[in-house]
Amino acid sequence: MTQARRWVAKDFGGPEVLEEIHVELPDPGPGEATVEVRAAGMNPADYKHFGPGQDQRLLPLTIGYEVAGVILALGPDTEIGSGGGSVGDEVVVFQVYDGYASAVNAPAADVFAKPSTLTFPEAANLLLVGTTAAETLHVVGLSAGETVLVHGAAGAVGTSVIQQARLLGATVIGTAHEADFDAVRRFGATPVAYGAGLEERARRVAPGGVDAAIDTVGVDEAIDVSLALISDRLRIVSTAAFGRAKRDGYQTVGAANPASGPFRATARASILDLAAHGKLTVPIGETFSLSEAPRAVAALQGKHPYGKLALVP
Repeated sequence: MTQARRWVAKDFGGPEVLEEIHVELPDPGPGEATVEVRAAGMNPADYKHFGPGQDQRLLPLTIGYEVAGVILALGPDTEIGSGGGSVGDEVVVFQVYDGYASAVNAPAADVFAKPSTLTFPEAANLLLVGTTAAETLHVVGLSAGETVLVHGAAGAVGTSVIQQARLLGATVIGTAHEADFDAVRRFGATPVAYGAGLEERARRVAPGGVDAAIDTVGVDEAIDVSLALISDRLRIVSTAAFGRAKRDGYQTVGAANPASGPFRATARASILDLAAHGKLTVPIGETFSLSEAPRAVAALQGKHPYGKLALVP
């Protein structure tokens, strides 16, 4: 048995519904691993998971989809997803459902060697956004020499999209607040400001046209501009604007798309390999201790420094 601290949502709502509990994790069985969490990644999907208005019968809910840490124990005759694996190895785990914790049990197939190029907070935030970004690029079929417009380029998924698109040999235009322009440029994209006139600004920086668009924001402006710039709607994809997709004919990825889960599971190895070779980085904005989970979630929901957030037990 492993003693662990874990945050759960005892009700639906905001950070105030979170409660820390103590649990006993059973010893891992065949095909399982116990991982001591050194950092838990944080994503908007975390607080959406326990947002208000859901079925009370689902409670309590565990929280957190990805972690990085150290193997505490492996089940009998068990290898991790990247092969081998021993007690003490540094690893990342994705996908889990109880990552806001000091330790987790997980299927060993979802445990991978941590790239030595990344810190624990960086590694804990790599795979959810990295595989999402990879899926968007796959869906629009981006290739070398093309130009892609990325809405929300300074966000976590947007930052990963920029890096992966540049590795493909594409030109990237990224929408962002002016305060984040330097961050967008840092990864090789040309920033353009949100707001009235966005279509014209995008046309000015892409006189040869835009071949594809990836929306990570979900607002009408992003979709309207994408539709105006790109005639082939199969080359427009959104991770957030689901409501208009059926009417307007663009693509979406996420939980409602049955292809998303299998693609992202398969993409984990390639995302880890890019990070291991220094080709994919994860900017970290702020870290919080595990005991500060409600405050960290409040920061995640509001304004926080550029970059990802992490809980560090």
